[in-house]
Amino acid sequence: MRRWRALAVLGTAQFLMVLDTSVMNVSISQLVDDFDTEVTTIQAVITLYALVMAAFMVIGGRLGDILGRRRLFFLGLMVYGTGSALTALAPTVWVLALGWSVIEGLGAAMVLPAMAALVAESYRGPDRAVAYGVIGGLAGAGIAVGPLLGGWVTTYLTWRLVFAGEVVVVVAMLCCRRMITEARRTGPRPRLDGVGAVLSAAGLGLGVLGVLQSSTWGWVSPRNPPFTVLGFAPTLFVVGAGVAVLGLFVRWERRREARGAEPLVHLPLLGRPALRSGLLTLLGQNLILLGLFFVIPLYLQVVQGFDAFETGLRLLPVSITMLAASMLASSLGRAVGPRRIVRLALATMAVAVVWLLATIDPVIDDAQFAGAMALVGVGTGLLASQLGNVVQSSVGEEERSEVGGLQFTAQNLGSALGTALIGSILLGALAHAFTAQVEDDPRLSEAARTQTGVALESGISFVTTDQVRAAAKDAGLPPSEVEAVADSYASAQLNGLKAAILATGGVTLASFLVTPNLPAGRKGRTGARGETAAPAPSAGPTR
Repeated sequence: MRRWRALAVLGTAQFLMVLDTSVMNVSISQLVDDFDTEVTTIQAVITLYALVMAAFMVIGGRLGDILGRRRLFFLGLMVYGTGSALTALAPTVWVLALGWSVIEGLGAAMVLPAMAALVAESYRGPDRAVAYGVIGGLAGAGIAVGPLLGGWVTTYLTWRLVFAGEVVVVVAMLCCRRMITEARRTGPRPRLDGVGAVLSAAGLGLGVLGVLQSSTWGWVSPRNPPFTVLGFAPTLFVVGAGVAVLGLFVRWERRREARGAEPLVHLPLLGRPALRSGLLTLLGQNLILLGLFFVIPLYLQVVQGFDAFETGLRLLPVSITMLAASMLASSLGRAVGPRRIVRLALATMAVAVVWLLATIDPVIDDAQFAGAMALVGVGTGLLASQLGNVVQSSVGEEERSEVGGLQFTAQNLGSALGTALIGSILLGALAHAFTAQVEDDPRLSEAARTQTGVALESGISFVTTDQVRAAAKDAGLPPSEVEAVADSYASAQLNGLKAAILATGGVTLASFLVTPNLPAGRKGRTGARGETAAPAPSAGPTR
């Protein structure tokens, strides 16, 4: 068992950081109440956490090469623990964002690339596939424990205790630092590409910021933006600015490589088909999963009226099956190949999304809902069991940290886009459906329609029908029209939820397009362009 001690510490880090996000997702309603804010504000906090990680993960991977992966891993844990302590004590939503979204996000950006590289460095051959299967399983365990533990603590005690507990776990991990070893590095220490770091972080940040704010600003016609551009909403211009900055980043990196300087990212790495497909599939996996884990708790808490613990219980099937599938499929991937497992996973996810759509009703059918969520867990577990090993096995030893940064950049960019894009679709569909319902309801007078339209112009939030009913009363509408507005909003809620879930189904189907270049199987069975499941370290373009 001695050889698995390092995996115990590294896996605990993975577990801790997945637990964090799942606790936040089931605590949305309580956070809204505690900080006297709106769902969109908490959505921004959740998205900012993933965005910070995505923006700084490549930088974290490069710092692992500069400072040493083991040193950066434990330094990142200290930063992460500091953020957890501040989050546990946060008096306002802005302190929550600083502690959780920013400081914890930066700590995670240091820990995760180093963790991925240290797993690959510590294990070889079949042991490496098992190790990544365990890492995927512990990610599933974090999703399993997060909703239940977070829901129970949030309902009966306070969500703050979860983050206080994280500090204790971090201290325990720091005490186990001797269990992790790292080979001595030779050769000159690389330098950090400062300009590339700024350009990559700014480009990713602007892109996701635009998507996040689309629900408030509008995509084309301005809804409630702080400014307009030539009469249009600023959303597409902000996203376009992010794409332009990333284009500058690519040019800068190519220029540095041409001069013989050390770039932040060796772009030829992305020319390896298996690596590129693995990264894109990781992005899609997290976009789907985090999108669903933003939408489903809203359905359970806001529409069904469940508390955080009851929400956690209903999310438990996805967590259990994800843990089981990721543990079991790590060995299955060696037998039939990652490509087949990933395609089976995506097909399973597509069926699960259709089943889930059928369960979104005013009164929940617990058995049907549990079955659909269990199938979601099977699909995500199958994906989690394969992709980490595919990505890390596509490169050699010296590239582990850099590819670890790319791996978790893809994952967290997917997480940020999942929360932002799917949340935007949810609110946009809600506004559209509510407007249509109000216009078509014969019980509403023209004055009531006008008042509702004015309210919608200032933005819309995903709130309970009781809150809508109270707002209609405060607006002076007669009782019959108050009920008509509440009924219209309740119907629009379900339409918005279904549109958001359907969007995750679209991403699932689109993800099939990037699977042809995944490794097809064991020795002798090659991928679409000749890659094996675990190419030798020298495979592919060199630096």
